[in-house]
Amino acid sequence: MRPVAALFGQRARLRWLHLILGGALFMPFWMVGSLVVAPLLDGGGIFTGSLGVQWGAYAAGLPLAAVTALFPLARPMSVAAARALCGVPADRFADGPARGRAAKARTAGWFSLHLGCGALVSGATLALPPFAVSVMALPFSPALRESELGRLWGLDRPGWIWAGLPAGLLMLLTLAAVAAAAGALLARQAPRLLGPSPADRLAAAERRAAEAESRNRLARELHDSVGHALSAVTLQAGAARRVLDGDGADLEFVREALTAIEETTRRTVGELDWVLGLLRDEGQAAAAGPGPGLDALEALVRGAGPRVALTVAGDLDPVSEALSREAYRIVQEGLTNAARHAGGEPVAVRLDARTEELEITMENPLPERPPVARPHGGRGLRGVGERARLLGGTVEAGPVDGVWRLAVRIPR
Repeated sequence: MRPVAALFGQRARLRWLHLILGGALFMPFWMVGSLVVAPLLDGGGIFTGSLGVQWGAYAAGLPLAAVTALFPLARPMSVAAARALCGVPADRFADGPARGRAAKARTAGWFSLHLGCGALVSGATLALPPFAVSVMALPFSPALRESELGRLWGLDRPGWIWAGLPAGLLMLLTLAAVAAAAGALLARQAPRLLGPSPADRLAAAERRAAEAESRNRLARELHDSVGHALSAVTLQAGAARRVLDGDGADLEFVREALTAIEETTRRTVGELDWVLGLLRDEGQAAAAGPGPGLDALEALVRGAGPRVALTVAGDLDPVSEALSREAYRIVQEGLTNAARHAGGEPVAVRLDARTEELEITMENPLPERPPVARPHGGRGLRGVGERARLLGGTVEAGPVDGVWRLAVRIPR
């Protein structure tokens, strides 16, 4: 069964179809070659029956096909056909137009090989089966046996009358074997000639890095906006509950806490819409705005509670949009970190824009009891470091003289 599958199985049939496609693509080049060769050899037209003209047109058409393969669309079209019909794993092919001389030369080599082999197999596929059927019909037709074909095969002699059956069958099997061998040759050469070059691999690696950075950015945005909102709301709600549970409830404090919860949730819904816009469509999110920046910093601090103090030195207006957005997120994550781990201690936030660097410093006294750490650690400070490094800045975080300090410096 294996020999039969190798000659007539689905893979063999698809590769045969791929070769016939190559023969069809070669026809325009063959006709142009005939226009050039026919007048030089016998002065006949392009449809002359001379074998010299046919082979001359074939030889002249192959270089024309190779030149055509230098155009940008040649490799994507060849890769699409080979992926569908050659039975080669899709990941072994390059994507996009060929870049560089070596890649273009390999594409030209593949195009010439595909069209050259395809033209020969297509011609044999068109001509040989009718001839083989005629040979196989010779024993059953006296007229055919007495024709020139019968005399050529010697079937007009006694004892040879049935020789046409195996001869015609052998022709068909030979055609199938040649088509299978040519298809296997193309399948072996496809990854080498249409596979990724070093430039293609570098471009693919850059695309993967850009996609990973985009995913990391979305993760940071979700973590900072939603995480901060939940921490701030939890802190304010807990404080309001404790005041209501105590003697002589301070209704004004509870009102301020509820107002802070309302502002925080309303602001976070807008930020969440912006982040979801990034997931749906980068252009739509960009049209909706770049996200919150330092102009929204006072509202952020106000929503974090009365025990957070903000100090700004210098003018923040000249700060670029990208730096303003990242600085806002850094402060937001610092406040989230303090809400989770500072145990209600006061938090001091300072921004200094008087030098060539924007300095962000956040400090809070260390609580008497160490905070309960999450089993696998948090992602907040890691995200702060990623944001700062993307803009060429530095981050320092840790306990200093009984105070937890987060210091970020980013060039303006």
